[in-house]
Amino acid sequence: MPVDTMGILLTLLLISVVAVVVLNRVNLPAILGYLAVGMLAGPHAIGLVQDIHDIHLIAEFGVVFLLFMLGLEFSLSRLIAMRHAVVGMGGAQVLLTAIITGGVALMLGFSPAAAFVLAGVMTVSSTAIVIRQLGEQLEVNSRHGNNAVGILLFQDLAVIPFLIIIPVLGSQAANEAGNLTLDISLTLAAGVVAAVGLFFGGRWVLRPVFREIAKSRSAELFTLAVLLTVLGAGWLTNSAGLSWELGAFLAGIALSETQYKHQIEADIRPFRDVLLGLFFITIGMMLNIGGLLDILHWVLMFLAILILAKTLIIFLIGRAMGESPGVALRSGLGLAQGGEFGFAMLSIADPSLMTDREQQIVLGTVIFSMVLTPILVKYNGVIAKRLVPGYARSRRQHSVEVRQDASDLSNHVLICGFGRVGQNVARLLKSEGIDYTAVEVDPDIVHQANEAGLRVYFGNSTHLDILQSAGLHRARALVLTHLDDASTIKTIEVVRGVDRDIPIIVRTRTDKSLDRIHAAGATEVVASVYEMSLALGGHVLRTLKVPPTKILRQIQEIRREDYAPLRHTFHGDRARDENDFALLAPRTLKNVALAPGAAAVGKSLGAILPDDRSWVVDAINRHGIRGESPSKDVLLHEEDVLTLYGAPEALESAEQLLLTGRNR
Repeated sequence: MPVDTMGILLTLLLISVVAVVVLNRVNLPAILGYLAVGMLAGPHAIGLVQDIHDIHLIAEFGVVFLLFMLGLEFSLSRLIAMRHAVVGMGGAQVLLTAIITGGVALMLGFSPAAAFVLAGVMTVSSTAIVIRQLGEQLEVNSRHGNNAVGILLFQDLAVIPFLIIIPVLGSQAANEAGNLTLDISLTLAAGVVAAVGLFFGGRWVLRPVFREIAKSRSAELFTLAVLLTVLGAGWLTNSAGLSWELGAFLAGIALSETQYKHQIEADIRPFRDVLLGLFFITIGMMLNIGGLLDILHWVLMFLAILILAKTLIIFLIGRAMGESPGVALRSGLGLAQGGEFGFAMLSIADPSLMTDREQQIVLGTVIFSMVLTPILVKYNGVIAKRLVPGYARSRRQHSVEVRQDASDLSNHVLICGFGRVGQNVARLLKSEGIDYTAVEVDPDIVHQANEAGLRVYFGNSTHLDILQSAGLHRARALVLTHLDDASTIKTIEVVRGVDRDIPIIVRTRTDKSLDRIHAAGATEVVASVYEMSLALGGHVLRTLKVPPTKILRQIQEIRREDYAPLRHTFHGDRARDENDFALLAPRTLKNVALAPGAAAVGKSLGAILPDDRSWVVDAINRHGIRGESPSKDVLLHEEDVLTLYGAPEALESAEQLLLTGRNR
């Protein structure tokens, strides 16, 4: 690499560090900082970089690694579990947005090829910005957050056919309609062949290779193997006339179901983040700030159309699929922007498809829409309450339902956050005969817990109304197990505003916010990743006057069992507590409901489920009565819900035995 190019790269990285630090201070995504650096340092502003070609070639690998990570996170089971949001809302949104955008582009005089590119660019939203903002607001697992995640997942998958077809458009040999159709057909066929080849190659070659590499226990060798896999797969598809990004995505899918997935993610993320930052810098350089005033009216007009159109499309789809008006509107507002994959499509499109002025208008529209995204996501609840009067009433109705269900409880413990730690605390409380209720934002966990007969309510603990509905004013203690210290502090402040005396026991992963949490009014704070469940459960029992010797005896028994009882927990499709799950074996709880006609009905537990160390029957919920650790002699009835613990594959086998009497 030339010395001057290296100097430019170092300068850009230095400016980027400053920009990202500033944006982090005001809680804005780093992507906006990279785009701003590119716009200021590019040839159209201060001119630090005059020729972006060399940098752009390096930066393109950021998109390659982004697609690899997307493939690595691909999960067929997750798609099935989220099929309402992914296939239903996501598929409809992509199809309608692409058709409408393409039709409008044709009416404005764009060529069919350019209209196809614009359809792809305007269809996608910014996964990085939306997920980050929803996460900061504790709304990823809310109803509108769940819809947004599902739609984003489908959008990301829909990028693949666009990445296959767009490079073909605009080539000189494909000017005629017949040649274009033939080229697209051949390209799609090549994409299918590449997908099949890399899928089976990944199973037969990559998995055994990574198994052997892992045995060497060499971190350097493992990282080199990952880089070789990503770039090698990209080179193979590029050699076949397809994009590098497609090969990286397929390689990610091939490795997504292996036990090395999380280690691969950890190794590849630094490369992805740095190169992707450079990619956004080069995109920012492409925007001509000097000529922006001449096209500003067009940019603002198309920006308004983009936001209103995508909001309306998602709103209508949500309503058609049974969502309430407020949830549908919030889902639409959160995704009413362009995204990073739109830039990727523009970067691989033939320059002849659009004039420079047209490209500048598209770039400006997408960039400005991404700048507005944090504001739209942050205030979509306020907007929904203003535009949909019934939305505020529906929240009040939910609080009323929770209050009615929890009205018979008093002198109980209120747990905020029912992930792994919250469930383990609940288990210790139950062992002492102490009642509890829980508030959780993950609908998957809430559904599974309710199915198992547990009192777990959907809601955000920073909202006083949901806490009061769950019996805050009658509770003996409040337990906070949040991962995010900011939401923990906000919850404590909300509670202390109405109750100065209730004991508040807090879990935090580090000691970074200890002083702030104590200052907010916490009674006890457990600040340790290790043995977090045991420490927090011990503090809760001690606060509730359980004898210390009894607490110690129970904790020692759990330790003697290699912490096995603490691993029996539910988790949703999107596990929120990655650190909790990463350190333990991939074992979980699963509910199996015995419908009429199930093979297990009328049989004893031991007769239908033979002794097998790969699964454990944790409990049976019969008509709302939950029996822990049932004996093998218990007879199973219709509508029993069995809670099983084990590895996912073993649980599927046990479910087949219970329902059909046959092992899979």
